[in-house]
Amino acid sequence: MASGNSFSDDATRAWLEKRLQPYRVEALDGVADGLITGYFEPLVEASRMPRKGFAFAVHTPPADLATRKPYWTRQQLDTLSAAQASLRGRELAFVADPLDALLLQIQGSGRLRLTEADGSRKLVRLAFAGHNDQPYKSVGRWLIEQGELKADQAPWPAIRAWAQLNPLRVNELLWSNPRVVFFREEALPDPQLGPRGAQAAPLTPQRSIAVDPLSIPYGTPVWLDTTEPLSNTALRRVVMAQDTGGAITGAVRADYFWGWGEEAEMQAGRMKQALRMWALWPKAGPARSP
Repeated sequence: MASGNSFSDDATRAWLEKRLQPYRVEALDGVADGLITGYFEPLVEASRMPRKGFAFAVHTPPADLATRKPYWTRQQLDTLSAAQASLRGRELAFVADPLDALLLQIQGSGRLRLTEADGSRKLVRLAFAGHNDQPYKSVGRWLIEQGELKADQAPWPAIRAWAQLNPLRVNELLWSNPRVVFFREEALPDPQLGPRGAQAAPLTPQRSIAVDPLSIPYGTPVWLDTTEPLSNTALRRVVMAQDTGGAITGAVRADYFWGWGEEAEMQAGRMKQALRMWALWPKAGPARSP
């Protein structure tokens, strides 16, 4: 039962049932079946300065980002002198692998185990600070369309393995996704605190989801009915709509925040499950007992 400000699962469930009414989320054509994927907060080794083994930069937003829409594509930023000039001096840190930089951008935030210029080490967070207004394209989907991977081989470990076997085609892979995300650096005084989502609230592992805010407002409690990717066991729970993403469009569509660490990366990288969901909306009139 409730004790002070701490509530048991049963007490929380009773509180929700007393005050909220579930409404099944459907697309405009009445379809109630959708898709849930997963995301996580990567942890990446990085260097403040470019050095041997650390040559691929992550950037703060260019000074002229707001004046050019859409902004340069990923390929243009890598190859055109004028586009490259916009990023000069905007380097936050350097990582060892271009796929590490891409992963940070796909997830929208991340943690860096950062080596400073004086050799000291610290843990910092990269927080989302903007993007180039280009469409998001899945590199995994590109590999499938190229016939390089089968549909069941597209999780992130398979993408990395393909890149290791095809080093001369890595740029082709990267450029298939024109969207580039820019970051700001934040201190990380509490490693147990999640990144801030689009609602500007810290995300909670396995209790926060990204949604299309045109379909589900931020702050809405949502009941999920899906399965876990590794075990295929039922995953049914209340979560909060607190974030969004470039690939999260439509009503019955969600991205499930797994947290950080190896287990979160494994689960998120393989999650592509069938989904049904219910928005939990305040009941009209005085609260009634269930």
